[in-house]
Amino acid sequence: MKKMMLWVLLMVSMPQLYAQETTDNLTLESIFSNYEYASEWFGPARWIDDGAGYTTLENASDFKGAKEIIRYDSKTGAKSTIVEASWLIPKGESTPLRIENYYWSSDKSMLLVYTNSKRVWRQNTRGDYWVLHLATKDLKKLGGTDAAPSTLMFAKFSPDDTRVAYVREHNIFVEDLKTNQVVQLTHDGTKRIINGTFDWVYEEEFSCRDGFRWSPDGRSIAYWQLDANGIRDFLMINNTDSVYSFTIPVEYPKVGMPNSACKVGVVSSKGGDTQWMDVNKDSRNNYIPRMEWAANSDELIIQHLNRAQNHNKVSICHAKTGQVEVVYEDKDVAWLDVVNDLKFLNKGQSFTWVSEKEGWKKLYVVARDGKKEKNVMPGDFDIVNIELIDEKGGYIYYRASPDNATQRYLYRCKINGKGKPELLTPASFEGTNSYQIAPNGKWAIQNFSKAGVPPVFNLISLPDHKVVRTLMDNQKLKDKVAAIQGGKVEFFKVEAQDGVSLDCYMMRPHDFDPSKKYPVLFHVYGEPWSQTVLDSWGWNNYLYHTFLTQQGYIVMSVDNRGTPGPKGREWRKSVHGQIGVLSSRDQADAAKAIIKKHAFVDPDRIAIWGWSGGGAMTLNAMFRYPDIYTTGMAVAPVTNQLLYDNVYQERYSGLPSENMEGYKKGSPINFVEHLKGNLLIVHGTADDNVHYQHIELLINELVKHNKMFSFMSYPNRSHGIYEGANTSRHLRETLTKYLLENLEKGGR
Repeated sequence: MKKMMLWVLLMVSMPQLYAQETTDNLTLESIFSNYEYASEWFGPARWIDDGAGYTTLENASDFKGAKEIIRYDSKTGAKSTIVEASWLIPKGESTPLRIENYYWSSDKSMLLVYTNSKRVWRQNTRGDYWVLHLATKDLKKLGGTDAAPSTLMFAKFSPDDTRVAYVREHNIFVEDLKTNQVVQLTHDGTKRIINGTFDWVYEEEFSCRDGFRWSPDGRSIAYWQLDANGIRDFLMINNTDSVYSFTIPVEYPKVGMPNSACKVGVVSSKGGDTQWMDVNKDSRNNYIPRMEWAANSDELIIQHLNRAQNHNKVSICHAKTGQVEVVYEDKDVAWLDVVNDLKFLNKGQSFTWVSEKEGWKKLYVVARDGKKEKNVMPGDFDIVNIELIDEKGGYIYYRASPDNATQRYLYRCKINGKGKPELLTPASFEGTNSYQIAPNGKWAIQNFSKAGVPPVFNLISLPDHKVVRTLMDNQKLKDKVAAIQGGKVEFFKVEAQDGVSLDCYMMRPHDFDPSKKYPVLFHVYGEPWSQTVLDSWGWNNYLYHTFLTQQGYIVMSVDNRGTPGPKGREWRKSVHGQIGVLSSRDQADAAKAIIKKHAFVDPDRIAIWGWSGGGAMTLNAMFRYPDIYTTGMAVAPVTNQLLYDNVYQERYSGLPSENMEGYKKGSPINFVEHLKGNLLIVHGTADDNVHYQHIELLINELVKHNKMFSFMSYPNRSHGIYEGANTSRHLRETLTKYLLENLEKGGR
């Protein structure tokens, strides 16, 4: 086994490194620098007239790079331009606004345009908003005279379309579209008092961004307020943007640490005092991840999770008094996922709820008072997500894949629970399907792809699922991908030591010779957040792995227990309290089973790589199973679970006060002494998600145990390590160079 020295990678001349190593036109430059394999896209589309038509963005003919909004008739395909690019030119300017997103008023007489956006944590959620009056072509920027550029968030029309509400610098405002009067509803917003949006951890782990809701009658606005004064700052250091370094504080609650105090209030949309909901007295150790109006303008419905996230109290809150009544509770010995598919039915007398209480992820219809409930999806299978609840038509449309966890299909069942589920997606669309279904349930925009096949968007009719027309066929990219040598993805299964079946895929070199033995690189994630073994277009990861097969490597991936596939509650939650332990054992079991099953796999040339949770899994594999994996490449890994954010880690590992042993056993930093093989670590120094601290502490342990390793840091890059010129390509060049130098390529 090759002995490694500490390696600071300075790879100035790497663009020429693979000129003779690739075949055909697939190179790292073509993937990550020239973007020759970029996909076309469709949308964003908006259904209008209850689904009789839809609008989407298309290139303007008279302004290069500009977009205009086109309406299509769903049935006939008749096309009409309803917003010309020239209408979006602000007074005194010569070019149209860049439409990053758009929203229609309820009567479609006005358009809300989102542009000039800036990043807030993961996504660009603050920017400028403009309102266009279609009849007069009047274009007006929102925010008033004192609003700085790119400071507005989540602008929304009022139900009667006379006003727009938005968040600006942690306060909520309402602007009258006729008088231009701006009313400030909250006045206490600061860096630490957050109204109408969320702190880092709520955004990252609960997908909470838009933090206010208009009441149905437009008289009130309900909103979240977070008091982040109890959260300690984690300080990142910037060494490159000035002569003297400076720190960047991030409000980041680590495992066991205090959270923001969270509460929900209701305020008149004309201004006044806020009525706070009397949810609980310990707002720092409970979460309110979801809130909506409860099918009227007098009550809210909230989901209220305890700190361990295994007890969800669904409560009705009275807007005028703040009185709270718990109407439904869901519990689990492991954890509960937040429910995104709560919808009121029967004029507000019942609501939908998603639970795994019977062992499978199902949709229930629950009486408003919580006293009665019904599972409307009997059978041993999981739903993946709800696509549409069509109360008028009497159906629930959802995605599932009972027989193959790597794929996704559209089903429907009756809201009353009678009859059997209907599979709507035809067999010709074997792979992964997602849908944007019209409100009337008669039409849908289908996004279909499969492994190695780029996405196609179709307009389909329902329930017959006939393709009415193809909206985007990606033919140029399809042809380009088809010309690449190799890239075939083969799906198969192996068994773990206790007989549990694990899904896998394999990509072989295009000139594969079964009589020879080949090195294998496993791509891993393995955490409860996502799967890697999916029969869908893999974007740049697919292209990168195809490139590696052209270098002479077999690329494989395995989904261990705990990944969120539709395989039942026990599959997903068996890892609770032992994140990194059972999952890495499954990975090792799969590697051993694959070596035993396939004579062409070289047991002396097994490598593994992953990012984030996959980086942690890579380290666990290298440290716990050093006799299997000879080379590992860990990008942005969690090295010590106690250093990660509390919402994510406590959800899956339990509270540290109750399971400190599980945290120790799951953290790869505690098993460094067993490392035998070649290890590359990569991290961005401005990672606000998995802090650079993880790496520095890991390095200390590696040095302590005299373990040789290689290391590459990217200054001021975040968790995605993409900021800065050429970064994405350089990172893949780094990984590839390391692999070629430490894992002999090709069959032998």
